Amino acid sequence: MAYSRPYGERKNRDKNKLDREDLAIHDWYRFVLSFPPHLVRDYLQQFHTGRDTLVLDPFCGTGTTLAECKKSGIPSAGIEAHPMAFFASSVKVDWSPNPNRLLQHAKEVEKAAVDQLAAQGIADAPHMILDRSQEKDIQSLPEESFHLLLTDSISPLPLHKALILRDALEDHRDDCYYNHERLAFAKALVQTIANLHFGPEVGVGPIKQDAPVIASWMEQIHRIVRDLKEMKPRPDVPAAVYLGDSRRISDFLPPASVSAVITSPPYPNEKDYSRTTRLESVLLGFIRDKADLQSVKRTLLRSNTRNIYKGDDDDTWSAGYPEITRLAEQIEARRVELGKTSGFERLYATVVKQYFGGMARHLAELRLTLRPGATLAYVVGDQASYLRVMIRTGQLLSDIAQSLGYQPLRIDLFRTRLSTATRQQLREEVVLLQWPG
Repeated sequence: MAYSRPYGERKNRDKNKLDREDLAIHDWYRFVLSFPPHLVRDYLQQFHTGRDTLVLDPFCGTGTTLAECKKSGIPSAGIEAHPMAFFASSVKVDWSPNPNRLLQHAKEVEKAAVDQLAAQGIADAPHMILDRSQEKDIQSLPEESFHLLLTDSISPLPLHKALILRDALEDHRDDCYYNHERLAFAKALVQTIANLHFGPEVGVGPIKQDAPVIASWMEQIHRIVRDLKEMKPRPDVPAAVYLGDSRRISDFLPPASVSAVITSPPYPNEKDYSRTTRLESVLLGFIRDKADLQSVKRTLLRSNTRNIYKGDDDDTWSAGYPEITRLAEQIEARRVELGKTSGFERLYATVVKQYFGGMARHLAELRLTLRPGATLAYVVGDQASYLRVMIRTGQLLSDIAQSLGYQPLRIDLFRTRLSTATRQQLREEVVLLQWPG
């Protein structure tokens, strides 16, 4: 396997940052650790993609690959199992709304929400109560929904105002603008309204007793309107997004239809991807109770102990790979040696087998949709979060792909990052493959 020199000329700390010129569309809503548009552009060029090719992102997340393809005039398709991320991707590649009419409609919603708050003696500006004698009972979520949220992730008064805005969006719903207005709501929630802090993990920062809600939402609306005006002159190209499991790709795409794949699947670690989007998922109604949450988790690639379930069988796909078996045995031996006995720690070795088995299953299924000569780029990272046992994710995925008939091309070093567990520099890499057909 050939290794390239580090990607680009950027400093390591800047390689995953969103450039100012890339803010349009991409910044409507994105994961904190999403891979950057400039990385997608680099491989679109290397793979010689154009209007006669279809680029697939089978783990499309919040749509970085799809949005960049659309901005570049290249047809694309994405598959995403999480309903909030699927929604975000779908909206980010929909440039059909008339921007001026979107703004006009949003102002109607704004007025309705502001008037409703004023009738309750509440102003949208923080710490301004118009008349406490008129203040009504603060609304909250149903108990089963509220308990899904991280504790203190949003304070009572901002939550009340957010629910008033959400009701106004429903009462004045216009399907031409509804989804874009709701995505602006999701972005405002996590960026301004809530108490959330994103590290690499999501957590709770300083508690804000109040926050501007409707004004924050309107700020996001103005950004969407501006970007839609910028994108309107560009030729429209198809971008399809499917809500589904990346291990069942042939359910969505016809045979031999994909010319290139650019994606970043989950890594095997303890990052629970359903927590990152929990607040907006609940407020937008994608997840209402524990049963909804478990249903979503079951469709996700098994990559952490919080989405391992009885009856999972992806490990049968990794049983034939000695290095994966060795890793799992090493992690389990380390657990026993250290006397770690929690339920989650007992599942560390299982995650490794289920994760790589799930990726093998995905790569096997993917073959049906690839054109001969299709090129693939998988952005993945080393991990050492399971009792400090090093997992070389990129090399293992390359080996699995080769056993399934893919031709490994090389592994590009994208950047390095510091492991909080071992204080070692971990490689984040792009595994490049080709499907001979």
